[in-house]
Amino acid sequence: MQAVILAAGRGTRMRPLSDSRPKPMLPVADRPLLAHVADAAVDAGIDELVFVVGYEAAAVREHFGDRYRDVPVEYVEQDSADGTADAVHRAAPALEGDFVVLNGDNLCTAADVDALVERAPSVAAYEVDRPSNYGVLATDGGSVTNVVEKPSDPQTSLANAGAYAFPGRALDWLDVEASERGERELTDVLASVADAYEVTPVEFDRWLDVGRPWELLAANERRVGRLDRRLDGDVHEDATVRGDVVVEAGATVDAGSVIEGPALVREGASVGPNAYVRGTTLVGPGAEVGHGVEVKNSVLMAGASVSHLSYVGDSVLGRDVNFGAGTNVANLRHDDQPVRVRVKGESVSTGRRKFGVVVGDGAKTGINTSLNAGVTLSEGATTTPGETVTRDR
Repeated sequence: MQAVILAAGRGTRMRPLSDSRPKPMLPVADRPLLAHVADAAVDAGIDELVFVVGYEAAAVREHFGDRYRDVPVEYVEQDSADGTADAVHRAAPALEGDFVVLNGDNLCTAADVDALVERAPSVAAYEVDRPSNYGVLATDGGSVTNVVEKPSDPQTSLANAGAYAFPGRALDWLDVEASERGERELTDVLASVADAYEVTPVEFDRWLDVGRPWELLAANERRVGRLDRRLDGDVHEDATVRGDVVVEAGATVDAGSVIEGPALVREGASVGPNAYVRGTTLVGPGAEVGHGVEVKNSVLMAGASVSHLSYVGDSVLGRDVNFGAGTNVANLRHDDQPVRVRVKGESVSTGRRKFGVVVGDGAKTGINTSLNAGVTLSEGATTTPGETVTRDR
């Protein structure tokens, strides 16, 4: 069976981290988010991957090539954001028979995908506490009949998780009308499939929609936390490494440093001397955590540098970010309410009591900068020495 993996969107809710690359190519543990989705498909026995690409498509093509883990790969371009049904419609010429549709920014497991295939035609479901905030699966006698968007009186607590196993006949029903959002939606295709077949809801166990920066942090918490201890890099005899820590070959942990797992220090990265890394942290390829620096529960992407006497907590730092000496991040509100972040111009709760900052690629802070909880620094943004930043820049 083939899997269509949707990876064409710009990912505006993830900005500024997605300003120079597709959201699905952001790092989750030791590989891009999109690779975790592809791995779930391959491990479930999918025999061809069809990526629908668009924004910054070259990054996807470069990573996956013509074959991924000995499975053939094909690419289809979606050059305009016309919706998920349009994306699959673009892929239709490459499809033969029954097929699976997966979102490139939704974490799931091979067991999830396998269950979706085994019970096809089917749609992924996820139990939620507040179904009125989601597209909710409507059912009749246990079969899915429709998806109702943000219902005031939801019939079930099963949210549509956006993954489908469709019969080949569904290819004839992809040319749907645009929704009120101006997009052609796969939920309308699902309704047509449900008219002709009994569609089974398949509850995913470990699904996560990674659409905003704090959800990228959550994805790393989940996947870094699954790694087994491995110290292949150069760990100084006077360093302390506790728990499930991975130090890849080519990485360095210098004297006086303490790393408390789960943590992942990637190839070419350096920690220390006298640094403290804890609380599910990813130190990306070539990143630097220097003298007197504490990093807690954060993601430092490739080439990021926090070199001297700083604290970074519950934060996401993009590629080649440079924090000047004494830069400190606040990650807690005095009123103990969840930290809020501006997303597409609106203040949104992260749902997290502790959350720090989101920093775009290439941003730089001056020495002794203080960054307030929930602040976003855009790609290439700068601060001046001694500055306290309480608003997005």
